[in-house]
Amino acid sequence: MERHEIEELLNKLTLEEKIGMIHGTGIFHTDGVERLDIPPLWMSDGPMGVRRELGDDNWEPKKTTGDFVSYLPSNTALACTWNPRHAKQMGRVLGAEARGRGKDVILAPGINIIRTPLCGRNFEYMSEDPCLTAQMAVPLIIGIQENDTAACVKHFAVNNQETNRLSVNVKVSERALREIYLPGFEAAVTDGKAQTIMGAYNQLRGEFCCQNSYLLWDILRMEWKFDGVVISDWGAVHNTLKAALGGLDIEMSVTNDFDHYYMAEPLCSKVQEKEVDEAVIDEKIRNILNLMDRLSMLGDKRKNRKPGVYNALKHREDIRSCSEEAVVLLKNEENRLPIILEGKKRLAVIGEQADVLHAPGGGSAGIKALYEISPLMGLKMEAGGNIKVEFEPGAGADGVKRAAALAEECEDVIVICGLNHEYDVEGQDRTDIKLPEGQEELISAVLNANDNAVVAVLAGSPVDLESFADRAKAIVYTSYNGMEGGRALARVLLGNVNPSGKLPFTFPICLEDCPAHKLGEFPGGETVVYKEDVFVGYRYFQSEGVKVRYPFGHGLSYTKYQYENLRVEKAGLDFCIKVDVRNSGTRAGLETVQVYVRAAGKTVKRPLMELRAFDKTELEPGESKTLSFCLTQRSFSYYNEELKSFIVPDDEYEVCVGSSVSDIRLRQCIEVSEYEN
Repeated sequence: MERHEIEELLNKLTLEEKIGMIHGTGIFHTDGVERLDIPPLWMSDGPMGVRRELGDDNWEPKKTTGDFVSYLPSNTALACTWNPRHAKQMGRVLGAEARGRGKDVILAPGINIIRTPLCGRNFEYMSEDPCLTAQMAVPLIIGIQENDTAACVKHFAVNNQETNRLSVNVKVSERALREIYLPGFEAAVTDGKAQTIMGAYNQLRGEFCCQNSYLLWDILRMEWKFDGVVISDWGAVHNTLKAALGGLDIEMSVTNDFDHYYMAEPLCSKVQEKEVDEAVIDEKIRNILNLMDRLSMLGDKRKNRKPGVYNALKHREDIRSCSEEAVVLLKNEENRLPIILEGKKRLAVIGEQADVLHAPGGGSAGIKALYEISPLMGLKMEAGGNIKVEFEPGAGADGVKRAAALAEECEDVIVICGLNHEYDVEGQDRTDIKLPEGQEELISAVLNANDNAVVAVLAGSPVDLESFADRAKAIVYTSYNGMEGGRALARVLLGNVNPSGKLPFTFPICLEDCPAHKLGEFPGGETVVYKEDVFVGYRYFQSEGVKVRYPFGHGLSYTKYQYENLRVEKAGLDFCIKVDVRNSGTRAGLETVQVYVRAAGKTVKRPLMELRAFDKTELEPGESKTLSFCLTQRSFSYYNEELKSFIVPDDEYEVCVGSSVSDIRLRQCIEVSEYEN
């Protein structure tokens, strides 16, 4: 529609009709206006697939078979691929399935920074690093929105814990806000052109995020020029006037007293009583109508709206391809992996986690998966009928004894351990990073019986590996990896796929080493103070020389890569970085080349290393490729709170290229001019 047509439509609406469009009139939809042919706006969770159908005025699942869907890798798993191409393809799958289920807005992606390993929703997020988060979120959003489906980027902002999530007040410096917690959202708006944003439950500096004018007006609308729709998290609004005037467009909640939502009858009354100008409501309606127009929901455009599709065969193939790249090889002494089954008769699989399905759990991220391949099933599928795959859960003292006996009998043993959605779950944080339910004892007993046993860790967050990390010869990590996750893990373990995943966060030696716990407050009480400031994740570990178990960006391969010939060329104010990477091993593989900037911090304290660019490339044995990266002035900057802008101070800078933050292969010092943006 043309702008004047939107205005004409708006002018025909009554106040009551407008009010119906700006708050939930069902658990997952707003009101339409039938007489003007304006449809309701239908929304759905979530980041790992389209949520099952629920009652219109309650949270009870409908008794239907029509809402089975494809189960996508979690955002943590997606981030493990370090592959924006997979992010875009997973976005296309999610957007198509949402549209195929008749949804207009999919409540994804979640891109909050992983500040602590304990956050219950870490599996829904991506990384401890804002650059990796931004570079994966943007193509994911673009892919979703190719399907006439709006992405709803969440949770804006500093929503980094589940403890007291409905009320906790976050105190964070402006510098940390700008350098760590906002860049992903900024990229989602400016580069990804996200059409909707979800406000967070928590408070920022004493004001709830869904009625926080600094976040929703000053930053989102004025600075980033966001012209989409702001939607509240479900039940995140606390005041009618503040919500109406603070930049929120649609209020959603968890209760069925829809007329009594803050932006329902209470707001209507305030307009009628002249406490709120109706023009405030009109601006929200204008945003909603523009969104509907972009989604081809209005007028003649509707006949050309993309129909979407769910449970397509290609979706499953794309998910498997992504899942295979999400498996991270953490350790591989004596080339214990891959396991070669040729000529063998038995394979021992140990651990309850081998036979667990995860799709339904986790809270709002849970879905009704068309199917889900467990690790045990995946190993049986890939091993074939000539290999006897023997499974022992290893639960309880007798189960541990049986597992050890089986491990002693078999040449090849895989122990699968980790978390499930009793721990990685919305609404609660973990109390520690230990493996639960006697898993450490099980792994120890198995390794005592067979020191060649391979350990596979499945979890949505970092966990404590110290009880076995030095003993096990081979360790792999995978997050909740979608419907093909078990098969992807099996294909890596058995050598059908060369692992190429990299960690999107640090595995610490102990929880007390993590900056949010050593320096900052977690979980806090009514208030939590981010005293670690910009020193989040590897920024702290690197700067303070704290030893970790596995560093950010780490991930091994069944082949070897050499980095050569680093060139740094000035291109105006920017720098063009070129590096040659060669596969010096014997099998094809994919390597992620990571570019970090190191600032000496002469004038202001800076993190020792900061990721600024990366690229993933496929190489045949002996093949070499030249990869190019552009570093802008922003890549060398920090946020100056006094000047309220990013500046490049006089300092000593170094470009560092490597395979992880702790595995830097090439370095070059450069001179960067002072700059203010």
